[in-house]
Formats: sequence, C-alpha cells, structure tokens
Amino acid sequence: MISEPELVGGADFQRSEVLTEAPPPRPPRTRRPWLWALGGAVAASAVWGGGLSAHDRGRPVAGPDLGGYEEVDDLCEKAKLKALAGALGRRTGNGEAPVMDEPALHRRSCSVAFGPVETGHHGSVSYTLHKVTDPGPEFGAWGKYDDLATPVEGVGEKALFDDRGGEGGELRVLDGQVEIELRLYRQYVTDENGDVIQEAEPADLSGIDVLMTQDVLALMAELKR
Repeated sequence: MISEPELVGGADFQRSEVLTEAPPPRPPRTRRPWLWALGGAVAASAVWGGGLSAHDRGRPVAGPDLGGYEEVDDLCEKAKLKALAGALGRRTGNGEAPVMDEPALHRRSCSVAFGPVETGHHGSVSYTLHKVTDPGPEFGAWGKYDDLATPVEGVGEKALFDDRGGEGGELRVLDGQVEIELRLYRQYVTDENGDVIQEAEPADLSGIDVLMTQDVLALMAELKR
C-alpha cells in the first residue's frame, strides 16, 4: 500500500501575497447605460419643453417671404384683364370658383368671358399663395406635364406659355411663393351627342401671349396693394 509521504524537517512554506495596510485600488466607475439614457432623455425633454414654452409665449415662427402678396377675397375684381377685353370684346360673366383657405395654402379662382356669352371667348384666372413650402422646384415639372413649353421673359420669376393650337392660350407665372394662371379658349356649344352646334367666331390670336402677359403683370401689381 502506498502511503502519503511524511513531512520531514518541518520545511517552511512562504506565502506569495504580501499584506499591506492600503486597500487595493477600485476598478474605474462607469455610468450605467440606463442612467445615461435617462439623463439624455431628461435633457431632450428640457430642450423640447423650452421650445414649447417659447411657442406658447407667442414668439413668431419664421416663414417664407411672401414678397408683398396677401390673401384676397376679390380676385375677379382685381383681375381687370383690360388688354384681353380690348381685343376680344367686353368682359362679362364673372364667377368665383370654390376656394381654399388652409394654413399652408391660399387659393382663389375666377371665371370670365369676353364678347357674347354664346359665341365669345371664355377663360379663367387662378391665384395660389404658398405660405409654407416653396413651389419653385415643381413649377417646371408641372409646366412640362401640361405642355407649357414656351418661356416668357419679364414676368415674375418664371413664366411659361402655350397657344393651345391657336384656339386660345395658357400663361402660368411663378413669382416667389405665388403662382398665377391665366387661361383663354374659344367657346363651343354642343348637343347631347357632342356635336358642335355653335361656336365662337375665329379670331386672330397670334399676339395673344403679349395681351395675356400685360394682364398678368397688372394683376400682380393689384395683388400687392
């Protein structure tokens, strides 16, 4: 039988660790993740709350420069259209179309006629005031979509025109936050089958873009008064 060896000679065993009075250094403290997140949320809430307080105190919120344009309730009265009336006959048939009054958008529309109601020319004027967003980036895209291919110089920021095959014309203008559209077309009367039974007398509309431009410029001046 193998027995355990006896310890002979009383050999001393030395300890490897040394006892000192100074405690060992503590590991570096780290912020608990949830405490950091809570602190960030509290700070964000304070900033947001400060913003709400400033808003509640009635401080004005900066918006786009409207360039002197304002909301209107009498577009038909402001749109004199004297140049078109001088060429096509007395203006008649004023009519206000449904309107839009929203915090971001104000729109008015007016229908008009020149000469005899049955055999004259009809048209419309629209005025759109963009109070928040910039209509510029989309102006050219909509003009291309609606086949307005001819640029017109000297009217607002941008202007596009088309003569609609010699049957009238459409002029669309961008001036800062405002879009103005003037349309003109020959009047047709049809029966229940869609056949034309009465139509406006053909007129020379070769210079209609000039007349429409004059009328839009006059309207722009009226809208800023």
